Amino acid sequence: MDKLLGTFTLDDLRARKSHKWTVYPADVLPAFVAEMDFMIAEPIAAAVRAALDIGDTGYPGDGELGEAFAVFAGERFGWKVRPDRVFAIPDVMTGIAEVLMAVTPHGSGVVINPPVYGPFFLRLGYLSRQVVQAPLRRASDGRYDLDFAAIDAALARPDVSAYLLCNPHNPLGRTWSRDQLLQIADLCQQHQVELLVDEIHAPLVLDGAEHVPFASLDHPLAERAYTFNSASKGWNIPGLKCGVTVAGSAAAAAVLAGRWEALLASHLGVLASVAAFTQAGDWLEAVRHQLAQNRALLAELLAKWLPQVGYLPGQASFLGWLDCRGLGLGDNPEDAFLERGRVALTGGTYFGTQGAGFARLNIGTSPELLTEAVRRMAAAVGR
Repeated sequence: MDKLLGTFTLDDLRARKSHKWTVYPADVLPAFVAEMDFMIAEPIAAAVRAALDIGDTGYPGDGELGEAFAVFAGERFGWKVRPDRVFAIPDVMTGIAEVLMAVTPHGSGVVINPPVYGPFFLRLGYLSRQVVQAPLRRASDGRYDLDFAAIDAALARPDVSAYLLCNPHNPLGRTWSRDQLLQIADLCQQHQVELLVDEIHAPLVLDGAEHVPFASLDHPLAERAYTFNSASKGWNIPGLKCGVTVAGSAAAAAVLAGRWEALLASHLGVLASVAAFTQAGDWLEAVRHQLAQNRALLAELLAKWLPQVGYLPGQASFLGWLDCRGLGLGDNPEDAFLERGRVALTGGTYFGTQGAGFARLNIGTSPELLTEAVRRMAAAVGR
């Protein structure tokens, strides 16, 4: 691996106290929750250390986050962002929840595209919003796509007030094209619903794929949408608690400004995010390169040891979506992998009923530990 990502052993990782490394016994290899194993980028560590050295651990200031994200978005995606429309949030899901409470009626419906990030279901339930599903369409070759007929029908429901889109999609690692996003914009405008776009995995779009920020579209709805992003996934700093919401209009910005107290980010997270967006580009490139290698390695390992498992390499992030139905392990194959292989994956049903028989594998680690994870999966089914 690139030296920027560090060198670590399994024993080194087990010294960590994060959720990933403490929820299971020591004999279990965790490959479930979406955090990577790489060492933190030095500019980020330096920014946090510098704050600690002078006791700078208070509430977050306005700082340089808006300008830092605007520069990053412009260089990475060609997206012109107004710094004064960038708002710090503690994390993407909290930002989404607060905006939904502000702009949708209690009890109304919110459209999502399962299989999709499990907290979409959970948070909508907490907010007393109805989950309205417009499932992705899965072709015979295993590829997923947006089902615009289903989306249109869901948005047409009189009780639906918003659409929550995931791009790049978790758990598939799929990016949606400009034409697809324009179709979504047309439908949301036609049905007069709010649009919120979770783009948290955008910094980790891999070579050969393109991320199109929704707010960069030449469409009236781009000015009404709320875009959510973060350095947390790209630079592996979710524990520092800072994300960003980009408001498309002055009215949207007023919604966020009015809920500032509920959206206080961590001050250290703000400082770390500024460092990530402005000083840690080389680390991001190193991790993107490593993930591309790991994506190819996973395909090779599965073909060798678990050819019954279906896998289409994603276009973004460090998540592998595995079709395990050919193994005969039922709706929850992760149970067998844990019990008989001592490797922990995320069960597909966490992402909706459409995930029955699937599992999500985190590949954000060293090639050696990725190999060990697949070896344990194979051992669980006697291969």
